[in-house]
Amino acid sequence: MCPGGSQSPATQMRLVHLDLKGAAPRVSYLEQVFPLLSQLGANGVLIEYEDMFPFKGELEILRSPYAYSEEDVERIQQLAEQHKLEVVPLVQTFGHVEFILKHEKYQHLREVERFPNSFNPHVPDTLALLKSILSQVIEKHRRSSWIHIGADEVFHLGEGMDSKNWMSQHKGDVGTMYLRHIKEVLGFLTAQYWGLRVLMWDDMLRKISVGALQESGIAKHVSPVLWFYAPDFEFLTKYVESGFEAVWFASAFKGTTGPAQAWTPLSYHLKNHLSWLKVMQAVPRLAPLRLQGVVLTGWQRYDHYSVLCELLPVSIPSLAICLQTLVNGDVQLEQSTCEGRGAFPGVEIYHMVEQVNGHLKESILKALEEESAIKGWFSPYHRKRQFGNPRNMERSCTPALPLRLHEDWESFIRDLRAQLDRIYFPDTVEEWLEENVNPYLDQLRDLVRDYRAIIRLKGRPKAT
Repeated sequence: MCPGGSQSPATQMRLVHLDLKGAAPRVSYLEQVFPLLSQLGANGVLIEYEDMFPFKGELEILRSPYAYSEEDVERIQQLAEQHKLEVVPLVQTFGHVEFILKHEKYQHLREVERFPNSFNPHVPDTLALLKSILSQVIEKHRRSSWIHIGADEVFHLGEGMDSKNWMSQHKGDVGTMYLRHIKEVLGFLTAQYWGLRVLMWDDMLRKISVGALQESGIAKHVSPVLWFYAPDFEFLTKYVESGFEAVWFASAFKGTTGPAQAWTPLSYHLKNHLSWLKVMQAVPRLAPLRLQGVVLTGWQRYDHYSVLCELLPVSIPSLAICLQTLVNGDVQLEQSTCEGRGAFPGVEIYHMVEQVNGHLKESILKALEEESAIKGWFSPYHRKRQFGNPRNMERSCTPALPLRLHEDWESFIRDLRAQLDRIYFPDTVEEWLEENVNPYLDQLRDLVRDYRAIIRLKGRPKAT
C-alpha cells in the first residue's frame, strides 16, 4: 500500500508528532505534507520544537542556527488551520532538556552535575526558566487549545544532592518529588492560561502509587499520554482509580526501532497500531475514563545528542498505513516497501535512501574485498607505502578497479544531496550523509585516490 485513500469522520484527535530536535524540515516541505496528513485522517500535529523555536531575549542562546523564524511559526499555524489540523506545541519541562542544560549558562540547573538530561526541581531558577520558555512558546500559539509538557524519562531524578536532602527532610520519595514539580508547572499554566488543556507522557506516572497520584490532584489539570502497549489493561485501571477522566495513547510510525535506523520497517509499525486498536476497545469498559486522542510519534532522535533516525520522507508510507489503520480499523500490508508510481512529498528521497540502505555498503565492500587483482598488486600494504608496479596495476588492477562504481555512486549522491537540500537545512544534509554514506563511500574514494597517486609516481615510492 502507498499513501492515498479516503478519510472517515474523526472519532477522536489523531496527532502526528513532528520531532524537530533533528532533521527539521523547511516550511516549504510542510506546505506539501500538511494536506496529505489531513487527507490520511490526521486532525492535528504535535510539534516538538526543541531548539528550532525562535526563542528571543535571555533565551536566544537556546536557538539552533537554523531555527524557524517567528514568521515560519506563524506560517506553520496558518497551514495547519487551512488543512484543519490542530497544532499542539510540546515543551519538555523536566527530562530530555539536553538542548537547554548543555549550555554553560544553565548547567547549574542540572539534577546531576555531569549529565545534561534532567532539571534539578529544587533550584528556584528552574521553574523561573520554564515559565519563560512556556510563555514564549504559548504566546506564539494563541490558536492552540492544548500544550504538551513532556515530562518523560526524567533520568537520574533523586540522585542529586538537593534531591537527596529534600527526600530526607520531607520523608518523601522520587515519585512525590516528581509530582511536586509537575504540580508547579501545571499551577503556572492553569493560573496564567485559563482554558489551556495540558498533556504529558505517562511513563513516570506508572511508577507512582494511586494514593500519591490522588493526593497530588494533577488529574484535574492534565491528561496522560500512554506511550507503550501491553497485553493487559491494569495501567488503564490505575488511571481510573487515580481520578483521570481522559487518557491519550501514543503509537509510533517511525523512530522506535533503533537510534541509527535509516529505513522504516512497515510491518513493525503496523503491528504496533493493531495492538493499540485492541487496547482502545477496552476503554469503554472503564467508564468514566474516555480516550481523548492518539499521538502517532515519529522520533527523529532518541535524545538531543544521538544521531538521526529515519527521515520524514522515508517514513511517510509507514505514516499513511498507520493513520489509515486508526481510521479504518485495519489495513492489509502486502509488501514491505512502497513500490510503483506512488506519489507523495519527498518520494524521490524515499527511493534514493532505499538504494543507499540496500546497496551502497554491500556493493562497495564487495568491490574492495573480493577482487584478487587488487589484493595482489594494490593491497593496503602497497597503498600505505605508495609502492606499486604500474605495469601490473594497469593490466591487472585497472579492469578490476571499481572506477565506474565510484563514478556511479558519486553521481547518485550528488542527486541525493540536491533532493535533501530541497527539504532540509545544511546541518541535516551533512549529518545524514556523514552517518549513512561517507563511512562506505570514503573507502572507495580513498582507493581510487591512492591508485591514481601511485600511477603518477610511475613505480617510484614516494620520498620520505
